[in-house]
Amino acid sequence: MNALLRFAHRIDRISEAMGKVAIYLTLLLIAVGFYNVAARYTGRFIGQNLSSNRWIETQWYVYSVIFFLMFAYNLRHNVNVRVDFLYANWGVRRKAWIDLLGTIFFLIPFCIMGIWATITPVLFSWRLWEMSPDPGGLPRAPIKTFIIVAFTLLLMQAIAQAIKYAAVLTGHREVQREIEQDATPVDLS
Repeated sequence: MNALLRFAHRIDRISEAMGKVAIYLTLLLIAVGFYNVAARYTGRFIGQNLSSNRWIETQWYVYSVIFFLMFAYNLRHNVNVRVDFLYANWGVRRKAWIDLLGTIFFLIPFCIMGIWATITPVLFSWRLWEMSPDPGGLPRAPIKTFIIVAFTLLLMQAIAQAIKYAAVLTGHREVQREIEQDATPVDLS
């Protein structure tokens, strides 16, 4: 179990790193968004087009990458939305059982199906070097690839979480404390 827990912690570090990348990409998103707004209004004022579809698409590409990179981070820190009022009142072992079974029977198969369903369209997009239909737009293949990246990162983190839930069920108290501590997002700055 200790070797599996070390493996799970390596995956946790990858998810944390992707969370940090997303933080820095958020700064880039703000800068590109500010440029788009400033260029649009300044261009109207001086009668010149200072922006392009390329900048607008760059903004939504960066936003998409942030969204995709945060899947695994959110799972690691258990910040997904829960509407089950019963779950909140359950004990640690019962929560671990529910989380383990849900991860094994729903989340992991969902990630595998997501990867399987997107590989062919992404490869097709790369083969054609699919471009945006908008004039001056960006290629679509790189951003579509991030769908596979997101599902892969989520799958890896789901495996790590399943290992940690199994550790809780086998009596590893330190993992139980770690899961409870990880339920609160950490400051990435």
